[in-house]
Amino acid sequence: MTSPLKLIFEAINQSQERHNLRSQVAPTIGEYFAATRSAIFFFDQLHLGNRDFQKILNVALSVEHNPIARYLVERHFPVHEGLVVTPKVWSLICPRPDHWHVMAGPIINSGQLVGVVGCTREKSMTSFDMQNLADLSAICLHLSAWSATNSLQHQSLRSDRLTPRELQIAELVALGRTNAQIGIELWITENSVKQALKRMFRKLEVSSRAEMVGQLSAKQ
Repeated sequence: MTSPLKLIFEAINQSQERHNLRSQVAPTIGEYFAATRSAIFFFDQLHLGNRDFQKILNVALSVEHNPIARYLVERHFPVHEGLVVTPKVWSLICPRPDHWHVMAGPIINSGQLVGVVGCTREKSMTSFDMQNLADLSAICLHLSAWSATNSLQHQSLRSDRLTPRELQIAELVALGRTNAQIGIELWITENSVKQALKRMFRKLEVSSRAEMVGQLSAKQ
C-alpha cells in the first residue's frame, strides 16, 4: 500500500505547472499535516496589486521581523515557531489565532531560497513536532528537485524561441559588445540592435543584458 507521504511525492513529480502545486498539492500537504492552512509559493511570482497586503507580506518575509523566515534563509531547512521563539514572543510577532502554530520549509534552486511551503494550525490545536519537520524536509527535497527541473525546461523553451540573428546578437552581447559595435559587425543599424534586444528580453522574460547572458549560458 502506498503511503500518504509517497502520494505527495508522486503528485509533486507529476505536476506540470506551479499552479498545479498551489491548487492541488498544497491542500494535500495541509491534509497530511492536519493544518488549518497550507500553501506553496515562489518569490518571483509575488507581484500583488493590493499594496496593503503587499506590505503585510513584506513584513512576514522579513528576516529582521520574522525568525522563521530568517531560519529558512540561513539554514535551508524546515522549521516551526517553537524552535526559534517562545510562545509569548510568537504571539506578539503573529497574533492571528489561525497562525498560532506555523511550520515552513524551503524550496531551493541553484543554492538559493526560491520559495516556501508552509502550514499553520490554530491555537486550540497541537504544535508541529520533529516528525512533522522530518516529513516536510522530504517534501521540500521533491519540491526543490521539481523547481530545478522545471526551471531548466522553461529556460530551454524560451531560448529556443530566438531566431538565428537574435542568437548572433546574444553571442556578441556575451562578448561585451555595445549596440553600436554589434550593429557594425552584423551590418545592421544600432536601432535595429536595440529593437532586437527588446524582443529578446520579452521572449526570454528577462530585464537586462546580464540576465539574458546568464540564462543562455545556463542552458549550455
